[in-house]
Amino acid sequence: MLTSCYKFEGDQTIPSYLNIDTVSLTTYYPEQGSNSHAVSDVWVYVNDVLLGAYELPATLPALWNGEQKLVIKPGIKINGISSTRAPYPFYKPITYDNFLFIPDSVITIPATSTEYFSNLNFMWMEDFEQPGLTLTETSASDTSIMRTQPENNPEAFLSEDSRYSGVIHLTENARTYSASSINSFPIPKQGSPTILEVNFKTENYINVGVIIQESGSYIKIPLVILNHSAYWRKIYVNFGPNLSLHPQAIDFKVFFESVLENDLSSADIYLDNIKLINRPY
Repeated sequence: MLTSCYKFEGDQTIPSYLNIDTVSLTTYYPEQGSNSHAVSDVWVYVNDVLLGAYELPATLPALWNGEQKLVIKPGIKINGISSTRAPYPFYKPITYDNFLFIPDSVITIPATSTEYFSNLNFMWMEDFEQPGLTLTETSASDTSIMRTQPENNPEAFLSEDSRYSGVIHLTENARTYSASSINSFPIPKQGSPTILEVNFKTENYINVGVIIQESGSYIKIPLVILNHSAYWRKIYVNFGPNLSLHPQAIDFKVFFESVLENDLSSADIYLDNIKLINRPY
């Protein structure tokens, strides 16, 4: 258990137990992109009271019996940091209006699935399935991002809707990658959550951040570093707080940057399922 706001009180002393193994994501492709996710926790509410936050898989006690309202909010690690876990504001809660609690029993909740809210703005998506890419290299870059080859290359992020990924190849003669989204995006309203989702697998670090256009100049703000990973991972990068600091800005872009590490002679960086999402208020 990560945290709990619920204490065992009252006459009931024998809890019911809820078992939640995983949470899946259902998307409408291509409008919402891949169903890849990194739901690591669940925030559980009974009759609108927070029972607690639990790392998956979880078996949790609840001093309730009979039919009650049960709400499960999928949780993530914001910016990939374990200490900044929170319900993901873009995934719908999973709601059971009349969930039957049975004391001294373990109740497995089957097929726990969520989906995106319908009022989201998918500002940018790049899944590398089309030849024309929506990233452009800057003058500082001496290498480019390409689609993996051949189709269904085992290094790529493969799924029913994914046959290609983006790959950046760094070498001693092409040490630097620097690129941004081709398009600029309007600054969201103050307090409106804006998050970048990215799948990655990499042999070299890579920086992710924003370039904000304000008062005739450009402000580059690095936000996270994607560290080495031999397997595909997903991260949710929170852009909102930094964009809110610039309410007079005109627009912004997303950037990716990397330089070959000194102890490496070459490195491959793979990216996929890039989504920039905003939820307007």
